Amino acid sequence: MTNVSRRAILGGLGAVGLAATMGGISPAARSRPPFFQRIGRPIGLQLYTLGDGIGRDLDATFASVAAIGYREVELPSLLGRQPAEIAAAARRAGISITSLHLPLLTKGSPNGLSMASDAAKIADSLGVLGAKWAVAPILLFPDGFRPNPGESMPMAISRSVAAAGEDIWKRTAALLNDKGRALKPLGIGVGYHNHNVEFASVGRTTGWEILWRETDPALVSFEVDTGWIVAAGMDPVQFLRAHHGRIRQLHVKDVAAGTTPNFTIAMNPTEVGSGTVDWARLLPEAHRAGVRHFYVEQEPPFAIPRLEAATRSYAFLSKLSAR
Repeated sequence: MTNVSRRAILGGLGAVGLAATMGGISPAARSRPPFFQRIGRPIGLQLYTLGDGIGRDLDATFASVAAIGYREVELPSLLGRQPAEIAAAARRAGISITSLHLPLLTKGSPNGLSMASDAAKIADSLGVLGAKWAVAPILLFPDGFRPNPGESMPMAISRSVAAAGEDIWKRTAALLNDKGRALKPLGIGVGYHNHNVEFASVGRTTGWEILWRETDPALVSFEVDTGWIVAAGMDPVQFLRAHHGRIRQLHVKDVAAGTTPNFTIAMNPTEVGSGTVDWARLLPEAHRAGVRHFYVEQEPPFAIPRLEAATRSYAFLSKLSAR
């Protein structure tokens, strides 16, 4: 599929919003083995969930994650450390690092590593970590991007991206293709992670449709964030059905009731299983779509301590049988 209309998967919030039934586990479902046990995949965690201090004590961070039950993680960055330090701490805790978020530009990137870095340097760093995926966490920011006085970062991004039009999405797609072409022979896959700004109208299309159409399927895959799909006013199950084949990783993110559909990087977050997403339907659909790495992620603000939130999400997912 090369051009999927946002309208085709709109209207899902009505179904997604039935929190009383969608997050629950039926008696029949409880008689089956849990979903992740059935598919033979671990439940992963995007370490962004735990906040900015995760790099201060790597051993404590990974030990806490392992104690919950997670065995796979995605890094939000190199945490201000060298890859060898991170890899050693993960090994001591019995944790696999499978993916790393890399910004599209080096400026402001911790450790100076980004998608703009030399391909050999990226591959060497990921090789030390044991990771196979380099994922762009957001699109290429327009030239001269900066928030206006008093403007939040999400609003600044939405405003500047809207003003940039189709060109910024085409430039993002071209950069992803270039990096995918360079990294594929080195054994590294390139992915793109969505927010909800991708689904705002850009002329007669959207940023997502441009990325989907103009990135090479042989070089670029997608890491779909379920929370931002819901925040954009779409049904994530229908979205996954419409995009089989190129989604390899999933951010398992729930959204609380009361989230108003928007394209300005805003949502009411909550722990997985406590919100509006029908995980019993979504997770099997994601697996059928080609997802093989599932990372719990939660946005701030948190109603409970971050580690407790990650624990609750894991507990829910580890018991979920799914349909």
